[in-house]
Amino acid sequence: MPKKVEEPFDQFQQYYRTPSNRTALDSCKLFLWNPSEGAIFGRTPASWSKIGTFYFLFYCVLAALVAVCMWVFFQTLDPRTPKWQLEQSIIGTNPGLGFRPLPSEDNVESTLIWYKGTEEKNYKQWTDALDTFLQDYRTPGQISGRGQNIYNCDYTQPPPPRTVCDVDIKQYGPCTLENHYNYHKSAPCVFLKLNKIYGWVPAFYNDSSKLPHNMPSDLSDYIKTVEAQAKHTMNTVWVSCTGENPADLENVGPISYYPRRGFPGYYYPYENSEGYLSPLVAVHFERPIRGIIINIECKAWAHNIIHDRHERLGSVHFELLID
Repeated sequence: MPKKVEEPFDQFQQYYRTPSNRTALDSCKLFLWNPSEGAIFGRTPASWSKIGTFYFLFYCVLAALVAVCMWVFFQTLDPRTPKWQLEQSIIGTNPGLGFRPLPSEDNVESTLIWYKGTEEKNYKQWTDALDTFLQDYRTPGQISGRGQNIYNCDYTQPPPPRTVCDVDIKQYGPCTLENHYNYHKSAPCVFLKLNKIYGWVPAFYNDSSKLPHNMPSDLSDYIKTVEAQAKHTMNTVWVSCTGENPADLENVGPISYYPRRGFPGYYYPYENSEGYLSPLVAVHFERPIRGIIINIECKAWAHNIIHDRHERLGSVHFELLID
């Protein structure tokens, strides 16, 4: 009997299924549960268990590899000492100045301190901002976790190892919470702080014969007085605040600094010690002209602080407007 020749269609018929007349709903139900094959979502329980076991082991191994890599990475880091410091870091070696209070977050790009001294509701936002900023300084043991490592430093008593110098804000004259930081008298206080750079040590202007020619005359005269009366306090990063332009110089009025005109040298270098708080200088504008914007520029002075008005290096700019 001659052998039947298989048609091409017959060879591949096993790979094709005759289109069913099921509705879309029936097809969906069959996908969810196929009783003839015992399949759930297109796979049998045995198939699901195999693929589930595979992916479980795969992600466990992947997570273990990531954990090992992170552990090795963190072994190279010190939580308190940055790997790249000073010239090798992005921050560099030239600290800038910061000021408080800052404008509200909805006007973050502004540097204008504008208020009415005769309206408490108006100036309260500024005094509240200072209250919040100074909270760490007011209750250091409760807020910053500082305790036995606080030391009452002095120019003749630098801090011992693993301690930080206290910042006593009770010595800030009229610039206190109880006095509303003098905002209610239209003679506001603005607090300055030197930005922290790990390991940076200031090169002090502690010799009045080597002061720079561009230093304000009132500051150079002050340094000469300090040298004559209290030479042991000369290791200070000095601070000056002046009107930025000739008109501002006329309108800014007399300025006082508390507790001294600069940042004492015993606060440096900054080494990220637990509970460290940056020293502050309160700048009291005693009689600024009201009703006009006054541009203020404050500078920090040390041999290794470079000033650049355009880049705001070693200085800070803000405006005062008191109605």
